[in-house]
Amino acid sequence: MPDNPLAVTLCGIPLRNPVIAASGTCGYGVEFERLVDWSTVGGLVVKGLSREPIAGNPPPRLWETEGGMLNSVGLQNIGVRAFVREKLPAVRRLDTQVFANVFGYTEEDYVEVIRALEEAEGIAGYELNVSCPNTRHGGIYFSSDPALLAGVVGSAVKTATRPVIVKLSPNAGAIAELARAAEESGAAAVSLVNTFRALAIDPRTRRPRLGAGFGGLSGPAIKPIALRMVYEAAQAVRIPVVGMGGIATGEDAAEFLIAGATAVQVGTAAFWDPAAAARIASELGRFLRETDCRSVTELTGSLELPG
Repeated sequence: MPDNPLAVTLCGIPLRNPVIAASGTCGYGVEFERLVDWSTVGGLVVKGLSREPIAGNPPPRLWETEGGMLNSVGLQNIGVRAFVREKLPAVRRLDTQVFANVFGYTEEDYVEVIRALEEAEGIAGYELNVSCPNTRHGGIYFSSDPALLAGVVGSAVKTATRPVIVKLSPNAGAIAELARAAEESGAAAVSLVNTFRALAIDPRTRRPRLGAGFGGLSGPAIKPIALRMVYEAAQAVRIPVVGMGGIATGEDAAEFLIAGATAVQVGTAAFWDPAAAARIASELGRFLRETDCRSVTELTGSLELPG
C-alpha cells in the first residue's frame, strides 16, 4: 500500500489528499488556523479576488433552507493588491496548497488580477469564477456562453504561469459543452458546481429573505444534481475535474470521485463545522480502509452505470 493512499496530483500540483476547502467558506485560511489543522487538508481556495475592492451585498446575506443554504455575500473582498500586500504573507505560511479564486466583469479584469498574483509567491494555482456577468457584453454570463468562456479562459491562461482551473456554474444548459470550451482554451482543470440561483421568501412581509433578493443555493440539497454534472463533465474532457456540491462526509467525497472527480471541494459544511474539510479527509481515509482500496485514485471514474 502507498505511504499515503490519499495522495493525488491535480494539474501537476501534489495534494496530501483530494479534499480542498472551497472559496468563500474559510476566508483567507488564516482566520481558521485555531479551528483547522491545514496540514490535514489537501488545499484551500481563498475567497474571490477582484481587481478593485468590493463591499458586497446588503444584509441579510445567508439563509438556511431545507437541506441547504442560500448565500448572497456579493463577492466582498479587499481587492487583489491589498490581498498580496496584507494577507498573502500569512497565507503562504499555511501548511497546505493555496489556490487563488479570481473573478471579474471583463476579460481585462481577470488578466489584471492574475498579473498582480503572478508577482507574488505562495500561490499554487488559480480558480476562475466565471459566474459573473460580462458587463462589456450586456451582462451575459461568462459561464453560459462557450465563446465568452473561451475568451476569458484563453486570456487567463496566456497571462498565468500557474495552472488555471475554471469553476463552472450549474446555471447553464450544456455543462459538457462549457467544460470542453474551457479545456480547448487551455484550462488545466475544471471545478463544478457553483451555486444554483435561488430565492427564499418571507410570506408575512412578502419580501425576499436575502437583502439582495436572489442568492446561490448550496449544501446537501444540490448533491444529486452536482454528481450528475460532475459525471457529465468528466466524460466530456480529459483534464481533471474537481467536484463539489453538498459534500458533508467522507462517503459524499467518495461519490464525487467515483463520478469522475480527481479532487473535491467542501464549502457549505464548513458553516456548521469549521473543520469539515479535515474531518471529511479523515473519513475518506477510513472509507478506503473499509473498502480495501489501496489508493484514492482507484475511485476516480469508477462509476458503473447500467446497460
